[in-house]
Amino acid sequence: MAPSCAVGFVAPDGSRLTAAHGEPEDAFFDLASVTKPMTALAVVESGLDPARPLVDFLPELAGTAAAPVPIELLLAHRAGLRATYPICAPLVAGGDVDPARALATLANARRPDAIGPCPPEGFAPLYSDAGYVLAGEALARFVGARDAGEAIEQLVVRPLELGSALGTARGLEAEGIALIARAAPTEVVSWRGGTIRGRVHDETAWALTREGGSGHAGMFGTADAVLRFGADVLARLDARTLPEWVLRERPGGTLRAGFDGKSPEGSSAGTRIGPRAFGHLGFTGTSLWIDPDAQVVLVVLTNRVHPTRDHVAIRIARPWIHDALFELAVSGRSRS
Repeated sequence: MAPSCAVGFVAPDGSRLTAAHGEPEDAFFDLASVTKPMTALAVVESGLDPARPLVDFLPELAGTAAAPVPIELLLAHRAGLRATYPICAPLVAGGDVDPARALATLANARRPDAIGPCPPEGFAPLYSDAGYVLAGEALARFVGARDAGEAIEQLVVRPLELGSALGTARGLEAEGIALIARAAPTEVVSWRGGTIRGRVHDETAWALTREGGSGHAGMFGTADAVLRFGADVLARLDARTLPEWVLRERPGGTLRAGFDGKSPEGSSAGTRIGPRAFGHLGFTGTSLWIDPDAQVVLVVLTNRVHPTRDHVAIRIARPWIHDALFELAVSGRSRS
């Protein structure tokens, strides 16, 4: 499935358990799109009004297709944007990327089927990194951070006292973490000098924020740290302090604003976790799932992209692993 993995769960009684293979239990993994829920939580904590349009925070994007789109719809994948855009192409060719021009390109990456002004409920959903890049930049500008990764560290990581276990490469190294030695390696990429280790795997995040973090990718963490983040989300939901817009079910699919819901059939979350569960996957082979009814959090971190992203056996393995973790979490056997 992958050279290395770390898994864990939060049980209904609040206890946490982790285990690892191929790396120590406290190894760091590139979380990839598991960054997205953290971006959404940072937006909540920032006080930014998600109903305000992108242009309010990034006025230089006035006139682009995404300028009038509310931040909430960018986070909910309903801004009518393409899934992604190859802004890293100049790097592959040995050149440079102009971040300002790249953001404008992403803001204009409207899908051909998304015609006219953005409706109040948004366009038909399409999973989009571009929307999160833009929302993350708006968040960073709003709180005065260098990038979305720093905003997440300020608003989410530090309040949970996870600064030495969750963060961007830049932030963790400032905490004294030798990330290049302690992070599981990801892909071998010739134009980036070989094996990527301790630096974000995602090409767009690398092009825009390097050792920092973007709205869609850039965070590194241990299994226990991601479990603690998931437990915090669950606690917010139980206490009814999580705004409705974050987890509200929306028409046209399972995508929410920061998370994904469980698909009714063939879900990578497995068969044991409940129908109201929500979570997120990451391209590098990571996942976070939260079941509010069972009071369970599941985390699977792998480096399935090492040495190549063509290694896709995790698609088969994920449901089995989630089922096994869920069974352990609710059975109490792991704590006997």
